[in-house]
Amino acid sequence: MPPSTKTKKHALSRWLAEHDPPRIGVPELVEMQQALAPISEAYLRSLLLECGVPLTPMVEGVRQGTLDELEASLLALLQEYQRCDRIRQVITAKEHAHLAISKKSAPVRDASHKTEAILWMATWLENPPLFPDWIKLRRAV
Repeated sequence: MPPSTKTKKHALSRWLAEHDPPRIGVPELVEMQQALAPISEAYLRSLLLECGVPLTPMVEGVRQGTLDELEASLLALLQEYQRCDRIRQVITAKEHAHLAISKKSAPVRDASHKTEAILWMATWLENPPLFPDWIKLRRAV
C-alpha cells in the first residue's frame, strides 16, 4: 500500500476517534475533506465505507454493487429528497428561470440574468457544501 494511502487512512481514523460522530452527514464529510486535504470525495467515501461508519444517504451515495444495494440506496435518497424542501425549492426556482428564458417576451438583460441564476442553482444542486466557495470565485470573475 502506498504511504499516502496509509496516511489518509490513519488521518481518517484519528479524525473519527476525535469526533466520534454517530453518523457521517454532509457537514462531517466537508470537515473531513478539509482535514484530510487533498482527498477526493469518492476516495474519502470509499474509506468510510471500508471503516463501516454509518453514513447518511446523501454521503453514502448510490451503491451499485448489487441490485439490492442499488434499490436501498435509491429509496434512501428518495426519502432524503422528499424530506428536503430546500432541494425541491431550488429545483422549482431553476425550472421557473428556464421558463422565463424560454418566453419570447423576456428582455435580453433578464435572459442573461436568468441564465446566470440557473448556473448558480445548478451548481448548488450539484454540490451544496461547495457552493459558498464556488460563489466567491464566481463573483471574483
